Amino acid sequence: MFNNKSILITGGTGSFGKAWVSHLLTKYKKIKRLVIFSRDELKQYEMEKVFSFKKYPCLRYFIGDVRDNERLTTAFMNIDYVIHAAALKQVPTAEYNPIETIKTNIIGTQNVIEACLKTDVQKVLALSTDKASSPINLYGATKLCSDKLFIAANNIKGKKNISFSIVRYGNVMGSRGSVIPHFLNTKKKGFLEITDKRMTRFNITLKESIQMVDWAFNNSLGGEIFVPKIPSYKIIDLAKAICPNCNLKFTGIRSGEKLHEELLNVGESLNSYEIKNYYVVLPGANQKYTNFSGKKLQKYKNFYEKKFKAKKVKSGFAYQSNQNKFLTLEQLKKLLKKYQSILSAI
Repeated sequence: MFNNKSILITGGTGSFGKAWVSHLLTKYKKIKRLVIFSRDELKQYEMEKVFSFKKYPCLRYFIGDVRDNERLTTAFMNIDYVIHAAALKQVPTAEYNPIETIKTNIIGTQNVIEACLKTDVQKVLALSTDKASSPINLYGATKLCSDKLFIAANNIKGKKNISFSIVRYGNVMGSRGSVIPHFLNTKKKGFLEITDKRMTRFNITLKESIQMVDWAFNNSLGGEIFVPKIPSYKIIDLAKAICPNCNLKFTGIRSGEKLHEELLNVGESLNSYEIKNYYVVLPGANQKYTNFSGKKLQKYKNFYEKKFKAKKVKSGFAYQSNQNKFLTLEQLKKLLKKYQSILSAI
């Protein structure tokens, strides 16, 4: 799908961005242009040491901020596909800096949409989070708004050949700023801090997230939210897997933090379908002034039922981290050892 195409990723120097770029350059040998769009000059400099223009002539590094509509429009010229991964994602930081988080996660997303509509982009995929489902913190609320903007963008595209869809998943194992690097850094002290021993989280590997984005790009029609079927872990088991001999200190839940995460809520289950590896949330039907009329939505249902044998989820279904299949202690240890960056620290 990506051969002979031009692709841009916002927030391209993050954990997902670097892994996605590596995946594209390995799997697709005829990419026309691959643009890394981010605001951090140092991260681009460091990334270019690994993925250089000399070795990969299709690569371009663009300094820019999703808050800057004009710069986005310039960067999106002659781009076919966009992955929107740029976001402020640290929950405590977002709680303390709400306006800045809104500027990036909501206004920035709208800027991405407008820049796509001004240019000739054909398909756009946004990365979302489990915190966008029934949010209780500002980060989750901004990502919910971002998701809604992406779905609604399909209503204002006119006759343009473009679609906007969303991939929503849980904690990416070992990603920058997540709990695993934090535990690895602090275990040297002989203890690990846990906010609450009952806490659970979803878990997805970088490889699985990349496979999902690849799949969504190949199959999305526009307006869907794609949710992976992934296991959960208990935070206390993760701590034991990383440092079996560490003492555990319980500090209390932080502002905006949930005991358990949720990838699908009861309200969304009304429009959700289950396929082999994913859930697909279709856009709401029969909404006035939208492109998702009863007939069009039926085409969506027929597509997923015919191609993937999709089945409607039960009414009242919710996909929550505490009501899920859990990784065992041994499984967590094996997963941790797969990452070279983590292996040296364990």
